[in-house]
Amino acid sequence: MEEDSTQLAKQETTHSMEAAADEEERDPESNSLRQPLLKRNRTLSSTPLAMVGAKVSHIESLDYEINENDLFKHDWRSRSKVQVLQYIFLKWSLAFLVGLLTGLIATLINIAIENIAGYKLLAIVAYIEEGRYLSGLVFFTCVNFLLTLVAAVLCVCFAPTAAGPGIPEIKAYLNGVDTPNMFGATTLIVKIVGSIGAVAAGLDLGKEGPLVHIGSCIASLLGQGGPDNHRLRWRWLRYFNNDRDRRDIITCGSSSGVCAAFRAPVGGVLFALEEVATWWRSSLLWRTFFSTAVVVVVLRAFIEICNSGKCGLFGTGGLIMFDVSDVKVSYHPMDVIPVIIIGIIGGLLGSLYNHVLHKVLRLYNLINQKGKLHKLLLALAVSLFTSVCQYCLPFLAQCRACDPSFPDACPTNDRSGNFKQFNCPDGYYNDLATLLLTTNDDAVRNIFSSNTPSEFQHSSILIFFVLYCILGLITFGIAVPSGLFLPVILMGSGYGRLLGMFMGSYTNLDQGLYAVLGAASLMAGSMRMTVSLCVIFLELTNNLLLLPITMIVLLIAKTVGDSFNPSIYEIILELKGLPFLDANPEPWMRNLTVGELADAKPPVVTLCGVEKVARIVDVLKNTTHNGFPIVDQGVVAPGTVGGATGATELHGLILRAHLVQALKKKWFLPEKRRTEEWEVREKFNSVELAERELKIEQVAVTRDEMEMYVDLHPLTNTTPYTVVDSMSVAKAMVLFRQVGLRHLLVVPKYQGAG
Repeated sequence: MEEDSTQLAKQETTHSMEAAADEEERDPESNSLRQPLLKRNRTLSSTPLAMVGAKVSHIESLDYEINENDLFKHDWRSRSKVQVLQYIFLKWSLAFLVGLLTGLIATLINIAIENIAGYKLLAIVAYIEEGRYLSGLVFFTCVNFLLTLVAAVLCVCFAPTAAGPGIPEIKAYLNGVDTPNMFGATTLIVKIVGSIGAVAAGLDLGKEGPLVHIGSCIASLLGQGGPDNHRLRWRWLRYFNNDRDRRDIITCGSSSGVCAAFRAPVGGVLFALEEVATWWRSSLLWRTFFSTAVVVVVLRAFIEICNSGKCGLFGTGGLIMFDVSDVKVSYHPMDVIPVIIIGIIGGLLGSLYNHVLHKVLRLYNLINQKGKLHKLLLALAVSLFTSVCQYCLPFLAQCRACDPSFPDACPTNDRSGNFKQFNCPDGYYNDLATLLLTTNDDAVRNIFSSNTPSEFQHSSILIFFVLYCILGLITFGIAVPSGLFLPVILMGSGYGRLLGMFMGSYTNLDQGLYAVLGAASLMAGSMRMTVSLCVIFLELTNNLLLLPITMIVLLIAKTVGDSFNPSIYEIILELKGLPFLDANPEPWMRNLTVGELADAKPPVVTLCGVEKVARIVDVLKNTTHNGFPIVDQGVVAPGTVGGATGATELHGLILRAHLVQALKKKWFLPEKRRTEEWEVREKFNSVELAERELKIEQVAVTRDEMEMYVDLHPLTNTTPYTVVDSMSVAKAMVLFRQVGLRHLLVVPKYQGAG
């Protein structure tokens, strides 16, 4: 029996379902958030057996298990110590290159965004100083419109999979699903350019999620030697021509992306461990940490260069958002109450945000199904709404007089700054313009600012919070690269700062710290991360004194959020129709054995060790299974007296890709016999067996060849994972997920005599 990891936890079955064999093929890139790939079984039964296989995905799985066939064993036996050291050295070299390139591209994205947005805002300031408010609105809206148009056209027309954050797809890939067209060169380029355009356009989205996807794309391209059409065939790259090593390097890429977004190396490693990676080991931990260390060194080097004025308008934007290392943090018993309240509010708002966003994305599905034009119009409509709100709402705020005690210059007409003059007379500033007419990173720094208890009005913070709640719901899901981190931080910092202002003299905590805690609580309430978020915020704030209250807030927010709905990434996975094997089995799985599961499904398709070509072709064309048990009849069982025959041997499991390779190579025998080891090595090598692109429809077999035979023994994995039929489905699922299997064989506990 085989169990495919492309099925959800409720559907480990003996085969892949064949329900969609007669349905038309769909472009995998067109699924983005439009329609799920899951196709549901039309069953009315609610029993556990009927639940299994009720949802089956037709996306390919990945072979993370080591395929120990004769060729693999010979390849490892023949490797010298030098080759083993070369393999280890190359793994670390790729980890270094992933960190280096991710750091360089992240720096490029930051510099481009800061310069594009900076010159745009300087032009707006010039219009406002001249009193040409309407001209400023037209210019601001048109520039944002064009930037959004560029990002949307690239995503809609060239790489639909570049839209969105990319983190759910990476989670699915590391869980064992070959997410289609996610890590190509086109996707990488569109993700970079689209992120620059979308963030510079002032949309309520961040570059953090796209950077995780960018790091993973870089890792995948390095591991496979480049794009599919122009792949390098260097001999040393053959070591990484397998799903197992590619999984490890993509994990390094995802952690490097988080590190590049927040300049948080330890937080990046923990993010990969807690959120995206399904399978982990100590050697992978060291390599991911090495990659993030390289990213930090690259970012630090460019910060020094840019601080000298060689990067245009780029300052510290995007590389570190908040520094409270000089703020004295002291706690009193009364401060525990507002901290707990922040955690509860974060959990409630986070779960509410997930629920409403789920509904919005379903609505966007209906719009996007109408075609590419509707995708573009939706993105451009959101851009127009965002631009008008950001420009017009500051006129509702009252001008406030500058206080000589303010730590920064007041007022300022620069592209950034904490006290923007906007439409106010000299000596006054507009606090709402300080938050809205700036880049998202500067908005976060401004609302996180410490030692400024009288900077913002209650009404301005309330308008800011309500606006970004609306923008956070309508912006995510449009056809541009977008991250969820920054929108959630902006919303959370809004209600956190507002609570700090209401507390007033009843608390000893700074209002900026309340904003930090609010952002952390909403992220935990929506994304359901704790450890990695805690470390990321500590690395952002550069103050270990925040650790106790940050931990309390995160734990409370996650606990409250888990009581209502799953995390936002799990919701997106479901909407995209991407299978995901959960860590915890369902309760009903304890009462069902894998033997009962096998009996409820069609019988497994097996092949003989020496099989007829016609039989192999028939099986490949008429089934969708990706693994077939090899069973030999009439073998001599070890230890039998007198050499009696008649025993049945489970020789192992052979993959569909290897069967297709055997047909392509014309590995045919005129008579039914076993082959010698040297014959196999002349025809195949381990690199060719790692290829999975070939389909049975691309292989031509003549009528005479149909009557010939193929010896499948040398290509068979002789050590597949097997379980007895009395094992519970829950226990089998835990084994399936933790080992990273694609197939699991079920054998009977008892064998009848004869």
